[in-house]
Amino acid sequence: MTEQYVVDLQEVDATQIAVVGGKGAQLGGLSGIEGVRVPGGFCVTTDAFRRVMAQVPSIEDRLDQLSRLNPDDREEIRTLSAQIRRSIEGIAIPGDLSAAIVGALTPFGEQTAYAVRSSATAEDLPTASFAGQQDTYLNVMGATAILQHVSRCWASLFTERAVTYRRRNGIEDRAVHMAVVVQRMVFPRAAGILFTADPVTGNRKVATVDAGWGLGEALVSGLVNPDVFKVRDGEVVAKAIAAKKCAVHALPVGGTEEVAIDAQRQEQPALTDVQAVELVRLGRRIEAHFGRPQDIEWCLADDGFQIVQSRPITTLFPVPETDDQENHLYVSVGHQQMMTDPMKPLGLSIWQLTAMAPMHEAGGRLFVDVTRRLASPASRAALLDLMGRGDPLVRDALETVLDRDDFVPSLPDAGPGGPPTSGAPAPIETDPAIVTQLIERSQTSIETLRRDIHTKTGPALFDFLPEAFEEHKRVLRDPLSMQAIMAGMEATWWLNDKLGEWLGEKNAADTLTLSAPGNVTSEMGLALLDVADVIRRRPEVVEFLQGVEYLEDTAFLEELAKLAGGTEARDAVEAYLDRYGMRCVGEIDITRPRWRERPTTLVPVILDNVRNFEQGAAERRFEEGRQKAQQKEQDVLSRLRALPDGDRKADEAKRMIDRVRTFIGYREYPKYGIISRYFVYKQALLKEAERLVQAGVLPEREDVFYLTFQEFHEAVCANQVDDQLIQDRKDAFRSYHALTPPRVLTSDGEALTGAYRRDDVPTGALVGLPVSAGTIEGRARVILDMAEADLQAGDILVTAYTDPSWSPLFVGIAGLVTEVGGLMTHGAVIAREYGLPAVVGVEQATRLIRDGQRIRVHGTDGYVEILP
Repeated sequence: MTEQYVVDLQEVDATQIAVVGGKGAQLGGLSGIEGVRVPGGFCVTTDAFRRVMAQVPSIEDRLDQLSRLNPDDREEIRTLSAQIRRSIEGIAIPGDLSAAIVGALTPFGEQTAYAVRSSATAEDLPTASFAGQQDTYLNVMGATAILQHVSRCWASLFTERAVTYRRRNGIEDRAVHMAVVVQRMVFPRAAGILFTADPVTGNRKVATVDAGWGLGEALVSGLVNPDVFKVRDGEVVAKAIAAKKCAVHALPVGGTEEVAIDAQRQEQPALTDVQAVELVRLGRRIEAHFGRPQDIEWCLADDGFQIVQSRPITTLFPVPETDDQENHLYVSVGHQQMMTDPMKPLGLSIWQLTAMAPMHEAGGRLFVDVTRRLASPASRAALLDLMGRGDPLVRDALETVLDRDDFVPSLPDAGPGGPPTSGAPAPIETDPAIVTQLIERSQTSIETLRRDIHTKTGPALFDFLPEAFEEHKRVLRDPLSMQAIMAGMEATWWLNDKLGEWLGEKNAADTLTLSAPGNVTSEMGLALLDVADVIRRRPEVVEFLQGVEYLEDTAFLEELAKLAGGTEARDAVEAYLDRYGMRCVGEIDITRPRWRERPTTLVPVILDNVRNFEQGAAERRFEEGRQKAQQKEQDVLSRLRALPDGDRKADEAKRMIDRVRTFIGYREYPKYGIISRYFVYKQALLKEAERLVQAGVLPEREDVFYLTFQEFHEAVCANQVDDQLIQDRKDAFRSYHALTPPRVLTSDGEALTGAYRRDDVPTGALVGLPVSAGTIEGRARVILDMAEADLQAGDILVTAYTDPSWSPLFVGIAGLVTEVGGLMTHGAVIAREYGLPAVVGVEQATRLIRDGQRIRVHGTDGYVEILP
């Protein structure tokens, strides 16, 4: 194939990223949009880059070295990337390549001023913008200077920031090539950036225009604050005019300079309102062409607007797709389920198929549309009350939208599928036998599932699973189960409200629920202490576990049994996995590796337990909690009886205490049942995936995780898979990790996090939701991956979220701080069970609190202090 070194921008389209890079492809696409003016020019293609790179001495060895560097090793990256850049710039451009570039200048004039701009093949892409990672040179004049700056652009593929960006985004250096865009220079009166969606709120209907005098470099480099125009539906709805004291202008001899702006002109708007609206109209045309919101660089010259760059805005959280033009208000499922990471397509689709409410996917996360429930006064009040008790930030975010009056329609009732306006389910007796009965029903149903699924393979499995999903939902929908859950929660709320009113005591129920019986999640943490008891007495086993990260999970238990005392240790771990092996971090995503599949995940926690506890800690811990709860009960009842009408108040409180201790532990069981079923589904599905691998349909069985359940079914029936679809899904999933899911999202794309709106918190403290009473001071351990836990007695765990799989860590910590959570979510429930002061819903806690800092957690009042 003949190499092509130069191509005119007018001949480029958005499909030619491999030839002209992301920026070149975008500019070529822009050139073809009617009414959009793009400065003329051409691209020096990636063929030219590869030709030059082939001449760089020892480049393969250096790229190998670069690939082995840690993205956090900034000094090594800086040194090696600088060597590569110098080598590239030192290569003389071959004569025929030089002639092609100089020849491309002829239609525009060799002495014309040009912008010479890097255009990497991994740049301005929907999943990675690479904004500012490579170099741009303005007002370059003369063939010699242009050739020199083309070399500099090639070399800029290896700037420290570009190399680090690729490392963090999982992009190989060899997979990226550099083209260079050479365009006629525009000498603008004003320039700036247009976001076709509000970059702060995410609202797709509000465009933001940043404008300043002269070249846009003054804004990009932060020399001046821009004028900011907000445009919606063809009119400026808000604007802020800045004092623009300087600008960047082009020099007649080439290059640019910073110049001062006359005092009387500094606070004049760089654009009129009419021009801002006209620019946004142009931006909407560009957005429609590329099919997603754009970040657009523009110039205003004497003859109108010219567009010099457009890239996707990659930081916006996607909006769930709908088939109507109505307003929708969505609440995050992940914030309720303590799993805000993205889920793979199979995980998303199976959660949707087994969930109790319709769910919508966006950005690898799930959302529930609550618009209709908020549309009628009765269902609105019930939903806001429920949301507020669980997570006040969600309630505040919903109320922020409701206060606008015009977003959520007003309906006479909640309509089909809305919650009953009467509120909670009918009450039940305070009878422990009810919980026993519910657990037996669930276990019987799961055993039936295991028996029935065992014989199902191929299409028959996919015919069977929808029936299993219906049984799954039937168990969850059991009215008695809902009554038991609500009984424990409502009794907790009653105790906190009434004891606060009668005794002036905050969150009294937190102590009253210590060591409540039957909580399968808190038992899971204590049971791992029992495993540590078996291992602690066997030094060879402890030594083996300390080096286990080098061992494959499949061999872990086999190797363990070969040691002195290893058989007992293996049996203890096996027994633990038999009961809890279906659990893992992010367990609502069926594709996540379970503890049974990856038992070494538990090793760091077991070793922490061996180091930090003595024999018999689990039993002592539970008994201490039970006695504290009993003492608290006696204290509360005694104080109540001393009040006016005290016998009645004490009797009511006693009934509620008994009710809490009977039912609050069951709150965790339905999730345990869900995850138990999930592991059964997963094992059957992986067998089908393995058959596809054996048949040569898939390279790896985990590739099915990037198919929906229906697509997996079709693949099994047809015995074929769309490889490109799987690759696209992998790329998208990787990009979703960079997105922060909002608690509440509107169909306009506006992301709302809510606010606490409190004035009872010390200055500088981090505000959150109090979920487990008490105050504790200690060392913060910021841990984002449970497998990397290294805790000492007295540490305070700081993390993004905790689902039930984190509870084994709770036995070894003194307090808890999370970014996500609510009053009745798993972390809060287990923190109360173990008596750990806890504050959840602390925005950006893992960034604002540094690992190792001393902090004070105010679990009763809901804030965290960072100590000097």
